[in-house]
Amino acid sequence: MAEQDQASGCLHGKKQLPAFTWEVRANDRNYHMQFKKKFAFCLTKKKYAGNAIKTAKYNIFTFLPLNLYEQFHRMANVYFVFVILLQTFPEISTLPWYTLLFPLSCLLTIRGLRDLIDDIGRHQSDRNINSRPCEILSGKSFCWQKWRDICVGDIVRLRKESFVPADMLLLCSSEPSSLCYVETADIDGETNLKFRQALLVTHQELVSEEIMAAFDGRVTCEEPNSRMHSFTGTLEWRGETYSLDSEKILLRGCKIRNTDVCYGLVIYAGFDSKIMRNCGKIKRKKTKLDRMMDRLVIIIFLVLLVTSLGLAVASGFWARMFQEKHSYLSALYKRTTPAQQAFFNFWGFTILLSIIIPMSMYITFEFIYLVNSFFINWDLEMYYAVKDIPAKARSTSLNDQLGQIEYIFSDKTGTLTQNVMSFKKCCINGTIYGTGTGRENKQSSVRNSPLPRSMGPDAVPHRGQSCSSYWQCRAWLMDSDHASTGLLYCRPSSIPGAEHPARSLSRAPAACPCLLQGSGLTWSHHGEKKLDFCDVTLLEAARRDSDPVLREFLRLLALCHTVMVEEKGDQLVYQAASPDEEALVLAARNLGYVFLARTQDTITISELGVKRTYKVLAMLDFNSDRKRMSVLVRDPQGTIRLYTKGADTVILERLQRRGPNETFTEMALDRFAEETLRTLCLASKEVSEVEYSVWSRRHREASILLQDRARELDKLYEEMEQNLQLLGATAIEDKLQDGVPETIQLLKLGNIKVWVLTGDKQETAMNIGYACKLLTDDMEILEEKEISKILRTYWVSNNHLSSSGEVLCSGCLSQQRPEASRNKKRALIISGDFLDKILHTGEVLKEKGWLWQRLACCRATGSQEQGSLVEKAFVDLATSCQAVICCRVTPKQKALIVELVKKHKKAITLAIGDGANDVNMIKTADIGVGISGLEGMQAVQCSDYALAQFSYLQRLLLVHGRWAYLRICKFLRYFFYKTFAGLMAQVWFAFHSGFTAQPLYEGWFLALYNIFYTAYPVLSVGLLEQDVSAKKSLEFPELYVIGQQDELFNYRVFGITLLHGVSTSLASFYIALWAFEDHVGSKVVGDYESFAVTVATSALLSVLVEFILDTKFWTALSFLMVTASLLLFCFFSFLTQSIDAFRIAPAIFRFPDASWNALTDPYVLLVVLLSLVVNTIPSLTVHLYCTIMGKTTIQQKIRLKAKREPEPSVELRAHVPHGSFHRRSSYAFSHQEGYAGLITRGDSLRARTTRRTAPGLLHPETTPALSSLPSPSA
Repeated sequence: MAEQDQASGCLHGKKQLPAFTWEVRANDRNYHMQFKKKFAFCLTKKKYAGNAIKTAKYNIFTFLPLNLYEQFHRMANVYFVFVILLQTFPEISTLPWYTLLFPLSCLLTIRGLRDLIDDIGRHQSDRNINSRPCEILSGKSFCWQKWRDICVGDIVRLRKESFVPADMLLLCSSEPSSLCYVETADIDGETNLKFRQALLVTHQELVSEEIMAAFDGRVTCEEPNSRMHSFTGTLEWRGETYSLDSEKILLRGCKIRNTDVCYGLVIYAGFDSKIMRNCGKIKRKKTKLDRMMDRLVIIIFLVLLVTSLGLAVASGFWARMFQEKHSYLSALYKRTTPAQQAFFNFWGFTILLSIIIPMSMYITFEFIYLVNSFFINWDLEMYYAVKDIPAKARSTSLNDQLGQIEYIFSDKTGTLTQNVMSFKKCCINGTIYGTGTGRENKQSSVRNSPLPRSMGPDAVPHRGQSCSSYWQCRAWLMDSDHASTGLLYCRPSSIPGAEHPARSLSRAPAACPCLLQGSGLTWSHHGEKKLDFCDVTLLEAARRDSDPVLREFLRLLALCHTVMVEEKGDQLVYQAASPDEEALVLAARNLGYVFLARTQDTITISELGVKRTYKVLAMLDFNSDRKRMSVLVRDPQGTIRLYTKGADTVILERLQRRGPNETFTEMALDRFAEETLRTLCLASKEVSEVEYSVWSRRHREASILLQDRARELDKLYEEMEQNLQLLGATAIEDKLQDGVPETIQLLKLGNIKVWVLTGDKQETAMNIGYACKLLTDDMEILEEKEISKILRTYWVSNNHLSSSGEVLCSGCLSQQRPEASRNKKRALIISGDFLDKILHTGEVLKEKGWLWQRLACCRATGSQEQGSLVEKAFVDLATSCQAVICCRVTPKQKALIVELVKKHKKAITLAIGDGANDVNMIKTADIGVGISGLEGMQAVQCSDYALAQFSYLQRLLLVHGRWAYLRICKFLRYFFYKTFAGLMAQVWFAFHSGFTAQPLYEGWFLALYNIFYTAYPVLSVGLLEQDVSAKKSLEFPELYVIGQQDELFNYRVFGITLLHGVSTSLASFYIALWAFEDHVGSKVVGDYESFAVTVATSALLSVLVEFILDTKFWTALSFLMVTASLLLFCFFSFLTQSIDAFRIAPAIFRFPDASWNALTDPYVLLVVLLSLVVNTIPSLTVHLYCTIMGKTTIQQKIRLKAKREPEPSVELRAHVPHGSFHRRSSYAFSHQEGYAGLITRGDSLRARTTRRTAPGLLHPETTPALSSLPSPSA
């Protein structure tokens, strides 16, 4: 029965409703303090979290145990501890145990200090955030406290430009109707303003601090969760219940904009807030090579144990045979049996061979990582001089993984773009104005130079006169120091407020002074003498005022919008809901049509210096379905006109006629689309009194409907917006950061896929996708409908398979659309809501109910496997596309997407972003890169690498990343090679020493071999090796594929290195053995000590020659390292083998004059030379074979390809065939629906007289003392 209930519950496919068990009581801290909840075993903690956050990993008590626990997750450290424990037993020890403990302690200390420094930075960041000031209601007044002092139920006062410290219910604000404007760039990446509105009851009643202190409302809502865009709850106060939704909630991390004061009730604090629920945990990141090294350590250790066991068993048999053969020596073996001897020899061989994995390798590892990190920090090519920001490697242990990235997940706002909207071009009545964009010519910005002295006020023509100084003005404008191609726009630093491009509060810049001053053109006093957009031809046409279409075009820009305006002194301050709206209004202002004032039913503008007031009859609001907005106005002459702006796809189909001008405008839109500008079509029509009276009556009736109000209003809007006359089109540039398109092109050539994950809406994200060349016009765009169809078909075709779910998902997906995969490039566009349906509720797979029934009836384990199958299908589909853009995704969804790719593709991922909404993604990816941008330093604090510009990513990956991977791989190969080549001779010596675990080499040679004799050449490879230069690395990004395919170090390469080292040790040992057997030199050297020196010298020289042969990039340091190795070998050999040292400590210095006797004998030198030649022949043979057989390296193939087919340079314009433009829907609207309603209701308009709300509460800085205030109804 229970199973049936469970199946029936699943059958409906409904989400489990959130539990409304979170109760918040205003101004009652004691109530919230009493609740506890379990979190581990019998431990409890407060149910309602405090507002202090802690992102650091350690504290003073947990650092040592927790850091050691993390470090001993490295198998090498466990191995070293095991060897040290063996050395503590005197019976089997070869070295004092403390001599091994010291280097291990150094290694652990170096890594621990690195982790400690990183964590101190997190502690400082936490301290700065928790110590931010805020005003909390305490008693009957507000007092300044810190963010960490905020508790659930507190009432907090926020001021303009401050950040919201916790998730709060908006109670009231200084704006009309208690509106509050917020910017959510840190949460979802959107820079346009959003509005929140308090409940009417709290707006009307909470008018003083005394009433606020007595407020005892109770909020009941859902438990803390990570859903950023939803909130459901109720407020109970004075016996009434009021519903709450997300439109009344201020989220932590939002910024208060254009609102002087607002008040909020804290609902979720600290880690319970939605943004912190999306931040994720700090994860210890390990590189691919690190994980491989852990496995190799285990393999080598097992091989070592097997080898030691084999040698120990052999020693037991040999001892038994020796005792039986030489019974007269039985007195020596009284206390040991062959089995005991084999046991001790096993541990002796284990210790003797343990140096195959030397600690010095890991210490050198850390040094190489550190120096390569310094190379990144010191790279002047990644230094951003404008803001004095260098690149910074915040993590020093991930450099090699920068050379293996397969997927890049990038934020959009602030990462790819600058958050600056600029009016660039327009097409009016068949004429295109503005002939350049910032992407075509980066030098066309105004340098704020003063006007020429000859261009004073007297040189400006009056209206109606000939423009005698027009050509002077044009010459000034066309001067190379000011502008190019007749188009002017300021650098961001020259525009008021552009020091923060995301701000929507801007002063209107003035137009060209030469054309603005004089008779009739008197609008320049409304702004500063700085330019945003200025085309001389367009300015002259506007000044003549002879073109009615141009006049209507500019009038539309000044009338059809939702911008609010305030006049502060002689400056106009515009408050725009979106940067697009602001850019259009500023463009109209620059051209003489200045938006001056707005009331609930009027709008006043200045047309070429003449003030005109229009009566607003209706505002037809924008929404994502209509893709347009309109305003119906009556001009001062009494004529009713409709002004409409919107996406070309909806405007062009509503035109009255299609003439030459309309055709030309479409061609202009095509051209603007090529330049990836955000376009809008502008149209108008005259409305008769009769038509308006009928429509107005129906509009009033529809406005008071209780059901289907929105649908009926849309129908009325549709009726009115017909038979329009096209005026023209505008083109706005959403400015990319410098070099973004080129960088993405290079990364794509390097087989790196770039996915854009943004909280912004789909149209904006797609437009940026085209602008940065992530999307191209020859791509097939897969949206939700196509994705659903593919996944359904895939599911049906695989639903009958076994529960193992092992299917070739990618193959099945490509079979669903064979024509697309073979002939077309594809791009996938998906929203956060749709992603949630796919990965959590499975609603996208429901089709007429029957399929969902089959899903619902599966067992829990089957459901998990099927869910994983759906995940894998989606990931396979996405990774088969050339580009992926995810829109409207939450921070947690960003991290989920990264996790899915890591899980199902086993790929190395990189996430790059600049805001708090990117922190979780940055933590989840294998490499996290933070942009030191405008949205604070949260992303940088949690990142592994910090850059100032997205374009620096190409050098970070293609140069530093590839070099680091090459260096680390060569370092590992040579270190293993030299270790096996030098020390495996111990094994061969055992076969000739009775398997007694006697060392072949002098103890000092074993101690110094990895520290002095061979360390320096290998270190120079790890620090300086290059296969090609930095310039060639960027010219041939295809070289990057080597790291993605693990070609330079893998199990096969390790096996070859092992065989190479073993063969070198065999040759060195057995050639010397053959030479010393029955042969003596002129100085009669044939002893064990001379033999050991000969084998050691042969192995050492063979290793150095191998290094010389395979080094690609020689520097003075490389020569110095090789020379130093030889000199140190000679120096320490004669120092440790001197007669004087032997006399002082014969037990320590056991090889007196061994090197001098051996290496001065010509016979021994010939033996060493023979070993060197034999060991070098294999490497020379391989090089010769590759040359003769024509097996070229990847680098050689790329060079040959470049000579035959030179790669075209990266261009910024998409050469799309005429007539193929099907994507001009990148319209320039980015504000949310509802602003028109606020204006027509008067909710957003400040009264010019006395305010109804209490000035003491909403403007506390003007009233130091509060008195009893009348209610709003008084």
